[in-house]
Parts: sequence; structure tokens; C-alpha cells
Amino acid sequence: MHPEPSAAAVPRHIAIIMDGNGRWAQRRLRPRMIGHRAGARAVNRTIDFCLEKGVSALTLFAFSSENWGRPQEEVDALMKLFLHALDREVDELQRRGVQVRFIGDRSRFTAPLRERMAGAERITAANSRLVLSIAASYGGRQDIALAARALAEEVAAGRLQPQQIDEALLASRIALADLPAPDLFIRTGGDTRISNFLLWQLAYTELWFTETLWPEFDAAVLQQALDDYAGRERRFGLTSAQIADKATEASSA
Repeated sequence: MHPEPSAAAVPRHIAIIMDGNGRWAQRRLRPRMIGHRAGARAVNRTIDFCLEKGVSALTLFAFSSENWGRPQEEVDALMKLFLHALDREVDELQRRGVQVRFIGDRSRFTAPLRERMAGAERITAANSRLVLSIAASYGGRQDIALAARALAEEVAAGRLQPQQIDEALLASRIALADLPAPDLFIRTGGDTRISNFLLWQLAYTELWFTETLWPEFDAAVLQQALDDYAGRERRFGLTSAQIADKATEASSA
């Protein structure tokens, strides 16, 4: 049993690249789609854990803008799995107080899938226990480019002056702008890169990598990540001494 971490040690926002479904299946001499189905069960376990620990936001990288280049048979099967998951899980997520959101370019999805995505967002919009953001057809560079384009259009329309554009204004146009930036990033499957995921949002996020393949990801592995996170000092560009001074000021206030 792990002791309950303090509130400060629990990340408000966790972002995860769910890697390793295909390799998990291949090691068992099974089709890759079996791995993706097993990965869907790992998503449910992760949501359970976040609800239990009081994490307020969870963002999952489900399908990147580059994944459209995978074999068409696999893409079609993934879209079918995605559609069935929405049909099956939304009512349960609603019951448990989970708000569902999607970030990314929806235009490449089929009309029925876009309708299910919009329906899931509408049904769960008032929920606040956990904000579950699913990155689908998403790329971090694309995210920044679209934000820049939105500001450029405002300048062209005369609603904004170029000198008014700063980091805060650009950040307000980036995906997940209304959520705290991710405190903890996790990637399963052994690779140690962020693969064009939340490039802007991860600027000061703590990174944690594990060899565990996504279908095997469970509460024990996630607790390891939280234990590691709890032992880190987040400085945001400051020195350790400055962080200590701020903590002293806060405790004496």
C-alpha cells in the first residue's frame, strides 16, 4: 500500500502518450487491433486512478496527425474502435462526473464519428470531477500554427495590433487554454521523446518515461510516476533558493 500523497504532490493535470499497443499484441502473436482493444481497458484504469487521487485533468494522445499515414486497414479499424468506445463509454463517464473534450483536426473524421464526438462533449459538458481531453488527429506544431493563424486573421481584420501579440495572447488560442498546463507528462512503451504532443503546453512539465507497454499500464505504474513527481523540485526557471524563499513566505502568510 502507498501512503496517500499530499495535495501538493498530486498533479492537477497529467498528459499521456499511450504507446505500445501494437508491440504488446505482436509479442503475443496477435493482430495489432487486439493491442488497441487492450489499450482501451488501460484508459479506463487510468481514469479510475485519476478520479481516486483527485487529479483534475487528464489529456490522452489517442491519434496523431501523422498517424493518418499508417496502413489504411489499421486506420479504419482504429476509427471503428473509436466509434464503438464512444457509444459504449459516454454514459458511464457522464455518471462518474467526467467531462469529455476532443482536441485536434476533426475534419478528417467521418461524419458519424464527428457527431459522436460532439455528442460526448455536449452530454458531459457540465461535469467537473475530471476533464478528459482526447487528442485525436492532433499535432503540437499544427496547434501552434492554428493559434498563430487565428491571431493573424484578427490583425488582418483590424481587431488586433501586431505589437499586442505576446506569449499570453498566443497561449489563449492554443488547445487546452482554459486548463492548467500539464504538471506531469507520461510516455509508455520505452521511447523517450514527446512526438509532437502539446509542444507549447509542456514547456515546464515534468517528464516521466516507462518501458511498460500501454496495455499493461495500471495503478501501480501510475503510482510510481506520482511518487517520482512528488520528489521533484519544480523551479520554473528560478533557483532552488528562490523556491525555498517562496515556500517560506507562503507558510508564514
